[in-house]
Amino acid sequence: MLRKLFILIILIAVPYTGTAKLPDLGPKMVNTKMNEIMKAHAKYKKLTPELIKRILVNYLEELDPSKSYFIASDIQDWTEPLDATLNRILAQYNNSDFAAFQQIHDVMITAIHRRVELEKKINMADLPTNVAVDEFKDMKWANNEQELLTRITRIKALQVESSAKLSPEVKDTAMKRIAKRQTKYEESFLTEDPVQREHLILSNVLKASASALDAHTAYFTPDEAQQFMINVQQRLFGIGAQLRDDISGFTVIKVIEGGPAAEGKKLKANDRIIAVNGEPVVGMDIIDAVDLIRGEEHTPVTLTVIRMVDDKEEKLDIVINRGEVVLKESRYEVSYEPFGNGVIAYLRLHAFYQDPESSSASDLEKAFELLQSEHKIEGVVLDLRFNSGGLLSQAVAVTGLFITKGTVVSIKDDAGNIQHLRNLDEKVMWGGPLIVLINRASASASEIVAQALQDYGRSLTVGDDHSYGKGTFQTFTLNTNTNAVNPQGEYKVTRGVYYTVSGKTPQQTGILSDIIIPGSLIETDIGEKSSKYPLANERIKPNFDDDLIDIPYMQREKIKALYKFNLQKKEDLYGKYLPVLKKNTAYRIEHNKNYQDFLAELKKKGVSLAATEDDSEQEFGKIDLQLNETYSVMKDLVFMIHTNPK
Repeated sequence: MLRKLFILIILIAVPYTGTAKLPDLGPKMVNTKMNEIMKAHAKYKKLTPELIKRILVNYLEELDPSKSYFIASDIQDWTEPLDATLNRILAQYNNSDFAAFQQIHDVMITAIHRRVELEKKINMADLPTNVAVDEFKDMKWANNEQELLTRITRIKALQVESSAKLSPEVKDTAMKRIAKRQTKYEESFLTEDPVQREHLILSNVLKASASALDAHTAYFTPDEAQQFMINVQQRLFGIGAQLRDDISGFTVIKVIEGGPAAEGKKLKANDRIIAVNGEPVVGMDIIDAVDLIRGEEHTPVTLTVIRMVDDKEEKLDIVINRGEVVLKESRYEVSYEPFGNGVIAYLRLHAFYQDPESSSASDLEKAFELLQSEHKIEGVVLDLRFNSGGLLSQAVAVTGLFITKGTVVSIKDDAGNIQHLRNLDEKVMWGGPLIVLINRASASASEIVAQALQDYGRSLTVGDDHSYGKGTFQTFTLNTNTNAVNPQGEYKVTRGVYYTVSGKTPQQTGILSDIIIPGSLIETDIGEKSSKYPLANERIKPNFDDDLIDIPYMQREKIKALYKFNLQKKEDLYGKYLPVLKKNTAYRIEHNKNYQDFLAELKKKGVSLAATEDDSEQEFGKIDLQLNETYSVMKDLVFMIHTNPK
């Protein structure tokens, strides 16, 4: 059995990053946390010169991710380190001496002053045009000041060109917002407070060190940890409003249904918040402003807002009692597509979440049962596009909605121990035609569900050619019972690799679609195989005929007879229909002018249509072409099952 070292097992593809308050770190604590992380890590148990080399690269990119401050000669000692340099820094690191990183920090300060001077040379009225996003991909450090000036100029040109697509007022605000973020970032390095300086250096060292182990091990500042937990649980305590930084305050762009602000009906979209509890927030970072608004449940917060009434500005004080905000619309969706005498049910899961009141599996089941009580269900489409993961237990539970008992996923930890996670409930929510829709951003927990259902033959997988390809699992140190965050920060560490019942892991390869229906990411190079330092792909033996070997012998004998009854069998429900389904899909896509135009646009260099979940609903011509074709596949499948059953 796996050692119970952490509070929460999670699977999620992309770690949260952002500006946040600095953690209360000292040099020895950096070593302590890194030792904890490596003790639990799937592969690395101690620092080596090779890891130090990775850490240096990460640290430089943590400070200058756009490669618009340093030039190559500034940092050559760390980008091309001698063996003696690596060994010296390793010895220093093990003794809680981070002098090398302090030196890099000092070079960054010099680079900031240089950039300020270079920007004075830029003529904003004579910027280059048609700057492509792709030219900033996989950049190397500039070789000299002139190259650096050219790069900064082209970055600004791209920002201006992007902003020019907006209205003049919004364009001006957008450019000011960009300038504000840059100024705030630079000021964090220029502080003369020695404590703040040390905390910034050490938090960046920890970030660089954790991420050097693999693509998904990460260190979080306290604010980042809290935000990460919100992303996992999709709930928080606050007022329930989405805000936008508009320089002169924070504009309410949406009042979340069911939240305290919506129930009070006082706060409205387009209100501009200028103070919270009497404290001005104009010019404040949005994270700090949101932190003022959030607070304990049932406590009041007073928002001073500016509202346009009959073309005149009115100032109002609005009191809202904070409460729990459940981000339901970013959790799941349920709808249907009429077909024949019934409907095709559409279930979209945005994340695998769980809290004391609800979970992804229970919410889907309740919503489906309501739909089933009102309509005759002919088939189900489970949409996992852009689903980057969540809780491992919920991946098992969601899979269990469509299978009887059996292994869903197996996890191998850092010690090589294998534990099989099983669905133990033989009740099946839906046993009929099932299609799982994926794209290249479907990752982690969503890949477990897609692969396990494909392994058992319970579903057809359609969508992009493959999913993201993240086959590792992580544990996170935040205590979800109290949500109390360690002031020294929290961390997420890769404990091992997971495998579905077939013994396969999607690590680097992803889940392969049975029928390729290209979507907005089909030309986008994303995924685990292109990430930094991914773990390798490997296999274990299949576990369809579950031998319960990971269960202690005495318990195994007691539960074997009961567990083995009605075990999910490996089936081939759709194999005989697959050739016709593929042929029909290829024909429809080839003869759909709108779809062909969409694919042609995707192939153009630098074009990425609907590259986020919010945009995926309206990929081209206001139609979700990938989903529409998925419905057509399901209709074909249902028709063939009815007319040519097995």
